[in-house]
Amino acid sequence: MITSVSTIEVRYSETDMMGIVYHASYLPWLELGRTNLLKETGVSYSSIEQSGFFLPVVEIQMKYRRPAKYDDTITIKTTMKEKPFAKIRLDYELYKNNELIATGYSIHAFTNKSGQPIKAPRQFTEAFNQAF
Repeated sequence: MITSVSTIEVRYSETDMMGIVYHASYLPWLELGRTNLLKETGVSYSSIEQSGFFLPVVEIQMKYRRPAKYDDTITIKTTMKEKPFAKIRLDYELYKNNELIATGYSIHAFTNKSGQPIKAPRQFTEAFNQAF
C-alpha cells in the first residue's frame, strides 16, 4: 500500500452562494493528491505522457460527509492499495481539522496515444514494485 498526503486551502472560487465548497470543486483536489502520489513514487504524469501513455479517468465516486468552506485547510490522503496492471485505483480521504469530510476513489485506465487500453508500462510497474 502506498499513501501520500497533500494539503490545499479552499479558494473563494471553489464555493457556492452558500459559502460551501461546490461538489465538483473536490475533483481537482483528488487530482492534486493523485499527481503527488505519483511524483513521490518517482513517476510524474508528464513523464508518462512523454512516453506515449495516458491515464484517463474511467470511474470516479465521491461521498460528502461534512462541508468545507472558504479558507479552510483541507488535507487529502491518497492511497493506492493494489499494484496497477491495466488500471489503477486510488482511494481518497479528505479532512478538515482532522475531521473526515469526504471520501472517494478514482479508477484510471492505461492507454496508448490512440486511446487503446494497454497494460501498465514497464517503467510504471517497476517504480510501484519498489514502492510497495
